[in-house]
Parts: sequence; structure tokens; C-alpha cells
Amino acid sequence: MTETNDDTIAAIASGAGRAGIGVVRVSGSLAPDIARQVCIEPLTPRVARYLPFVDAHNVSIDEGIALLFVAPHSFTGEDVLELQGHGGPVVLDMIMRRVLELGARPARPGEFSERAFLNDKLDLAQAEAISDLIDSSSVAAAQAAVRSMSGEFSAQVSIIQEELIALRVWLEAALDFSEEEIDFLAEPSLRLRAAALRTEFDNLLARAEQGQRLRDGLTIVIAGVTNAGKSSLLNALAGVDSAIVTDIEGTTRDVLREQISIEGVPLHIVDTAGLRDTEDRVEQEGIRRAREQMQSADHVLVLLDAQNPVYPSLDIDDRIARTVIVNKADTVEPTVLNSLQEHYESTMHISAKHGQGIDSLKAYLLSLAGHDSAIEGVFSARRRHLDALIKAREATAAAIQRLEQADMPELAAEELRLAQKSLDMITGRFDSEDLLGRIFSSFCIGK
Repeated sequence: MTETNDDTIAAIASGAGRAGIGVVRVSGSLAPDIARQVCIEPLTPRVARYLPFVDAHNVSIDEGIALLFVAPHSFTGEDVLELQGHGGPVVLDMIMRRVLELGARPARPGEFSERAFLNDKLDLAQAEAISDLIDSSSVAAAQAAVRSMSGEFSAQVSIIQEELIALRVWLEAALDFSEEEIDFLAEPSLRLRAAALRTEFDNLLARAEQGQRLRDGLTIVIAGVTNAGKSSLLNALAGVDSAIVTDIEGTTRDVLREQISIEGVPLHIVDTAGLRDTEDRVEQEGIRRAREQMQSADHVLVLLDAQNPVYPSLDIDDRIARTVIVNKADTVEPTVLNSLQEHYESTMHISAKHGQGIDSLKAYLLSLAGHDSAIEGVFSARRRHLDALIKAREATAAAIQRLEQADMPELAAEELRLAQKSLDMITGRFDSEDLLGRIFSSFCIGK
């Protein structure tokens, strides 16, 4: 995928505002010539020099450290110049203007990382992890991004890719020798290889899902019958009175959303209308929207009133994870709570009105987001990565089923090809300029 770029790009790569140090980064064929004209002394590749940066009249703009990297031994795979001066906006602007005078153009957001990808210095998952690391909101998210940036995610994808290739080769041999006495499809090792591949997919998907939760946060929907205290819980978690709370049934008729952050992990909390039978058309629409939100949630908190613990009819997919939360725990005897604990799994007791158990609930939500994940080696992942993994797993499962049942193995070969294509989407082994443009446009300028 190696590409050459005729133009040279430049950007202020350090953060906006005043700082002790600021960085101007240049990449492209003009970088060595720009270095010769900006720096008063010649630079040795990969050796830092402290010297003045000068303008067209040889007047000093600033003093700092200059570093020259010669292609292909640089981040982008091109000639790269880094000028590390003082971090004042005016000073950096003067250095940037001088670099542009010498033939560079302003870089687009993410263009340095895009060139690194196009020049095979890193794959697409690694490039995205750079942006994730910069934007990480917690230590756990940063650690996950570093693992992806170092290539751990890509390496796991490659392992599955190699196994898919081996299966395709084996299948092609079976099809080529279909008239022979040897029955390749009855090979005993097929089931072992299929089971191993399923395990690899499941492990990879579990780690990627946790990484995606650390990056994007969880969508938590609060559901329950009317007057269970859903709006009070939303307010307690958010720390502000976002939702109206009254004793009147059906107060909440629409979906209310609040984004909170717990130890840097973003959580999207959704309060919904009370679930009950009603003739009120407005309330019916609110209940429909509540079920729609639950269906797309990462986790549903089913809130019960300790005084009247009615479990609502959720009417959602059984695969949607849920936890029973007993509210108004301060209004009943411990024996009632113990009875509810025995009846429901994953039950927590709180008082949203008085804040009882809210800290424990927040800690529990953090654990759901993978903040202290028991899954080892979680790496940063995005929604598109999960979609690609799921499609690849489904296509592989369909192929294996056909092979095990000796049902049209020619179609199994096509399923395996589609699985490989889906995995290629993760690392970028494909030609989709539109997708690349969307991904890199979200990066910082200068990265």
C-alpha cells in the first residue's frame, strides 16, 4: 500500500495555548531543504540539535531543538522535520509561517497518521488507536489504546486471518479432489479446527467489546413500572435535578438522557417512561420509546419499588443484559430485601432519594464498562471494529456448518472469503477512500 506524496505538509503538533514547549512538524520531500533554511547549522539525521530557527533574512525567530528523520525511518515513512521551540502561540505561528514560505502546506486533521498508514508504517487499527490514546478519558482507556497502538489488536486479527486462509486452502483442495476417494470433508481435525476458531473469535470479540466500552462508554437504560423512582435515580447518578420527580404516576412520558463521567469513563444514562397498561396515547408512545431504548442499550437497570416490587414486562431481546435494582430500600424491613435478593439475581439495594447505595451502584457501572476488567489484555476498539468482527464470525460459523454437514462446500468457500474481507476492514487491507477520509478527519491537526 506504499504511496508517495508530492507535497510536503506542516502543522503545529502541540496543544493550543501557552506552554513551555511547542512543536512544529513537517513531513514530505521538502523537509530536508526546509531544515537547511530554517536551521543555521546542518542537521544529522536522528540527532537532536539545539540551535536558532531563522527567517528569510537570517534573523532568529526562536531557539530550540531540531530533529530530522530521513525516509523511511520516520513516523510517516517520509522525510520528517520536527522543530521544538517555545510554546507561545505567536512564536509557533512565526515558525509555521516560515515553513509554509519554504513550500510546505498546512496539514489536514490526521494527515500525518494517514501518511503513516498509506506508507505501511502502521495499519488502520493502530492509526485509530493513536487518536484514541489522545482522547482517552481514563487510565484504563489509555492502557487499552496503547495495546492497540502497539499492534496487539492487529496481531490477534492476523492470527484468525491465517486460520481462515488455512481453511480456505484446505477447502479448495477438497473441492479440487472431490472425485477422489479421499473425503477431505470428513477429516476429523475439521471439528477441532472449527472449535478453536470459534474460541479465537469469542475471545477477540470479548476483548474488543470491553475496549469499545472503555472508549465510548456504556448506554444504561433505567426501566421499571411507574413511581419506582427511575427519575430520582437518574438525578442521583447525574448529581443534578435533570428529571422532574413527583408522586403522580406517568410523570415521565418521554426519554430523558444524561451523560455522566465516573473516574473518566463516560456513561450515557437514559430515563424512560413507566411500563404499565394505559389508554393514554401519549403515555403509550413514551412506553414504546422506552422499549426501543432498552433494545439498543448496553445494559438495562430494572428498578423495583421495595414497597411494591412489581417486575415490569420489558418485552425486549433476552440477550440484552440487565440488573435488578431495588429502590426505596430504606422504607422496608431487611427481611423484605433479603427475600428479593433470593428471588432475583444480580440484585442491588438503594435509596435514590437519600443517596443510599449510589456509590456502590456507580462502582458496579464502572465494572460493566470494563474499568477494572477481569478480561486480560483489553485493547481499544471502535464500533466499526465490533461490526466487522461480528460479520466475520457469522460468516465463518455459516461456512463451518456447511462443511460439517457436507452441504454445498462451494458456498462455504465464499463464506470464508467474506469473513476474511470483514476482518480486512479492521486493519485497512482494502481500498475505501471514503472510509479512510472519515476516520482520519476526526484526528487532531498535526497527528
